[in-house]
Amino acid sequence: MPFARKRSNLILSEEDKHSLLELSRSRTQPHAVVKRARILLAYSEGMPISRIAKRENTDRPVVERCIDKALSGGIQTALKDLKRSGRPPFITDEDKAWLIHVACSKPSEYGFALERWTYGQLAKYIREHAEEEGHPSLSKTGKSALFKILTKADIKPHRMTYYLEKRDEQFEEKMAQVLFVYREVQQTINEKKTTLSYDEKPGIQAIGNTAPDLPPVSGFQSTWKRDHEYKRHGTLSLLAGIDLYDGHVLGIVRERHRSKEFIEFLQCADNHYPHDWKIRIILDNHSSHVSKETIAWLKTRPNRFEFVYTPKHGSWLNIIEVFFSKMTRAFLRFLRVNSKEELKQRIEQYLDEVNASPVVFKWKYKMDEVRV
Repeated sequence: MPFARKRSNLILSEEDKHSLLELSRSRTQPHAVVKRARILLAYSEGMPISRIAKRENTDRPVVERCIDKALSGGIQTALKDLKRSGRPPFITDEDKAWLIHVACSKPSEYGFALERWTYGQLAKYIREHAEEEGHPSLSKTGKSALFKILTKADIKPHRMTYYLEKRDEQFEEKMAQVLFVYREVQQTINEKKTTLSYDEKPGIQAIGNTAPDLPPVSGFQSTWKRDHEYKRHGTLSLLAGIDLYDGHVLGIVRERHRSKEFIEFLQCADNHYPHDWKIRIILDNHSSHVSKETIAWLKTRPNRFEFVYTPKHGSWLNIIEVFFSKMTRAFLRFLRVNSKEELKQRIEQYLDEVNASPVVFKWKYKMDEVRV
């Protein structure tokens, strides 16, 4: 005997039945869609609403709403959620603007010792001051809501990135001079002249072990092992210049890198090259390079040296920095010594080993824009 119904029967075409059957068996569709497909199929086959609700482990009103949507708008309407008007925005644009303004200010401007906000501290400040600033809707703002507002505005007040301000008004001109020297070196032969790329590497630490290093052992440990504790014996400075023609490195190791030590390096270069050669040096504007002591010494060697200065914050233009970087990675990274004297000897030995098979460094960046 057919069931008595208050609602109309749901009549499905063969195509609709096939579609609902596929959806009811799907493992990729959303669970709500699969459930609604099963509800519509069951109702179209005459199953009572109460039984459908029990089988789908849901409430009768849920089943009724699904069926009513199908009867009034078709099965596609029943399968999808209708758009809801929703609650109007509670936090206004003015509220968000004030919140972002606070986030983009330093906490110290509001009397805190902090230099940068954390989400928790910023949310607390917003909650405590929202009412008095005329933004009561923010009085219950938590970290989650704060994060959403700031993310949408692409603001990350807890992060810090660094930039380099060009403080040298002649940066481009000085860079062009350095690149011109590199181009000239690559295209000419060093006829009675040479070019050195020079800089200091200060603060090289003489670090010693407190326990011996343990070597790799097959089947036991695959790497060297070193005790975490160490001893500090002090620091040394390397003053070095690399010959851009043949890759030879001139270097001296000293306690400090003042004018006195820089003049020692110049004397080293003066003794290394024939006396009728011109020695051109690419270097930065360190005070020791332009001091009265240095200028006085250079006057005793007229027409011998020529300095080409890199722009301020342009040390990356100096090729010797590439050598220092390689030295740090290949030599200094794992070095352990028992004294500063041993460190000095090891650095000098490293320079000798480098000079036994010198490598000519060549600059490439923006070289196509330079003409000799």
